[in-house]
Amino acid sequence: MMTKRYRIQFPPEQEHALAQSEAYFFVMEEGERVKLRFHDYGEIYSRPGLYEQLFYDRLKCTSPRKVTELLERSVASELEGCSELRVMDLGAGNGMMAERLRGIGVARIVGADIIDEAQDAAFRDRPFVYDDYLVSDFTKLTSNEKLDLADWNFNCLTSVAALGFGDIPPSAFFEGLRLVAKDGWVAFNIKETFLDRSDKTGFSRFIRELIFSEYLNVYQLERYTHRYSMEGVGLKYYALVGRISAPIPDDFLESRGIE
Repeated sequence: MMTKRYRIQFPPEQEHALAQSEAYFFVMEEGERVKLRFHDYGEIYSRPGLYEQLFYDRLKCTSPRKVTELLERSVASELEGCSELRVMDLGAGNGMMAERLRGIGVARIVGADIIDEAQDAAFRDRPFVYDDYLVSDFTKLTSNEKLDLADWNFNCLTSVAALGFGDIPPSAFFEGLRLVAKDGWVAFNIKETFLDRSDKTGFSRFIRELIFSEYLNVYQLERYTHRYSMEGVGLKYYALVGRISAPIPDDFLESRGIE
C-alpha cells in the first residue's frame, strides 16, 4: 500500500533546545505550514504515515525493535518461544510495537491508549496486529473494564516510547502491571535520566523502586539510542525486561509517597 509522504520542516536551530515534550515541527499542507508538537499524537496519528515518517524515517527511532529483541532473548532463556505470551501493549499508539511482537510469534495482543486517534490509526494501518484495543484512562478504569482486561489473563506487559512524560503517569503504569500474573513479563523503555537519583519525579522514583524491589526480577537492562534529536544528537534510553516475581501490593505507590 502506498503511503503519503509529507513535507516536514524543523524549526530554527535556536528552538531546538526545547524540552523533549515541547519539541515541535511543521508539516506542509495545501501550501500552509501547520505546527505540531512531537507529543500531539492525536494530530499526528490522524495523518496516515506521518508518525512513521517523522520518528522512524527522519529521527531513526529504534525502540520497538530493541525492546522486542530483549524480550525475545529473555523469554528464550526460560521458555521455548513467545507463542504463549498474552500481551497488554500499554500506550499502544498505531501498533508499531505490536507489529514487532507478532513478528516474534506472540499469540495474543491487546492494545490500550488514551486517545481515540491511536485506536483509529492502529485499525487503519495495522488492522491485524491487535486482538482487541481499549481506549481508556488507566488511572480511571471502570470495574467492567478491569474485569474485561482480567479475562485476557495477561502474562506480559509492554510499553514503548510512552512512559515518563505525562502520557502514562505512575498510577496508570501501575494498573497495567497489576494485570500481569506472577511470573509474567514486563518490557518497556525509559529515558536514561529516569534512573538517575537526581530525578525526583514520581515516575522516576516509581521505576527505581520497582527495579530494586522484590517484585521484579530484571533480565535485561540496556542503554541504547532511542532516536535522534532534530540536531542529530542521540537520545539515550534504557530498555528493560523483567519478570514479576511476586504480586505487587495495592499500596506500593502510596507507601512510597509516589503520586
